[in-house]
Amino acid sequence: MTLTGTRKRKLTGTVAAITAATSVTAVAAAMVVAGGQSAYAAVGCRVDYTVTNQWGGGFGANVTITNLGDALSSWNLEWAFTAGQRVDQLWGGEFSQSGSTVTVRNASYNGSLATGASTTPGFNGTWSGSNPAPTSFKLNGVTCTGSPTGTSTSTSTSTTTSRTTTTTSRTTTTTTTSNPGGGDGSGSWPSDTGSVHQTTTRDAGTFFDGGMKRYYGIGDGGQGEGQDPMFVVANGGTIQNVIIDAPAGDGIHCEGSCTIRNVWWNDVGEDAATFKSPNASATYLVDGGGAKSGADKVFQHNGAGTVTIRNFQVHSSGKLYRACGNCSTSYQRHVVMDGVTARSTKVLAGINTNWGDTARFSRITVYGTTSICDKYKGVPKGSEPTKIGSGADGVNCFYSPSDITQR
Repeated sequence: MTLTGTRKRKLTGTVAAITAATSVTAVAAAMVVAGGQSAYAAVGCRVDYTVTNQWGGGFGANVTITNLGDALSSWNLEWAFTAGQRVDQLWGGEFSQSGSTVTVRNASYNGSLATGASTTPGFNGTWSGSNPAPTSFKLNGVTCTGSPTGTSTSTSTSTTTSRTTTTTSRTTTTTTTSNPGGGDGSGSWPSDTGSVHQTTTRDAGTFFDGGMKRYYGIGDGGQGEGQDPMFVVANGGTIQNVIIDAPAGDGIHCEGSCTIRNVWWNDVGEDAATFKSPNASATYLVDGGGAKSGADKVFQHNGAGTVTIRNFQVHSSGKLYRACGNCSTSYQRHVVMDGVTARSTKVLAGINTNWGDTARFSRITVYGTTSICDKYKGVPKGSEPTKIGSGADGVNCFYSPSDITQR
């Protein structure tokens, strides 16, 4: 839904209302001359900035970018906060912040935007005193101020003429904050906006937004096998903005490809999430968030396909990811970790090399002693997998020293 004004939302605590959305639009036209031809390419955008939740000193927001001009192959969005807010962690792009100015660049998967297409980066940030929404945005250097013009072409004998509807020129120097490249999992841990005591599994369907409420109430709080999950996400579904606390049962079950965005486990139960699709092309994305106290493991990969974990933090846990080594059905499984920070965690990934599993790592920060990639020999159900090695090998475990920062 396009938001064209502001919407107030009732909050608990000392802040009674917040500006939840603001919408701005823009246009510019540029003439490019080559081989005696001039072309006028429309450039335009709409940005919908929505505060999704807010708590004492922190908040979450989505920034929906809609391309109203010609197709883009990459994008860069810029805005300025007016009350000292800071971005701590961002998903759906890569960010830097210098003073009040925030710059967000497209991620590798969402740089192409057709005319009328949208993409929605989201972030967690901090505020103090007040939290007004930004009032102006720039997409690829063009201020969002109007409506797009049409594209036209004409014959010209000039080969040097250029024209643009905007004349503003500005040089901006930005510096990368402690969360480079869209977040490295080192941002602050969020507070909840309320709590929900849930004693039966909730069907999240294809989309569920928890509004940063804290959900708890299933299982015994331990890591015993066979507990019911808190949430079940349908194939292709998304669950976001949820805090899960003990007792948390078996966390989240993804029945097929899924996105788990900005979900935080205060205390991992049996597992934080289990990925179950038998389809080799299944993709599971964990984007942002964090997990604490996963004594055995955090993410369990029982099905096939690829799990991507990015911009995530893990504390006081056994393994962040484990490809099942003795499930009833054996699959080839893959995991990609990017922008992960681990504290007091023994292992980042455990995979089964005899089944062709792979693990790839980039922008990893570890505090303490952590094994990056442990290799096992997978076995039939009822037996125990055997650990056969660890470390990068260019065959199953992929990373270089520059990918790992040791603190």
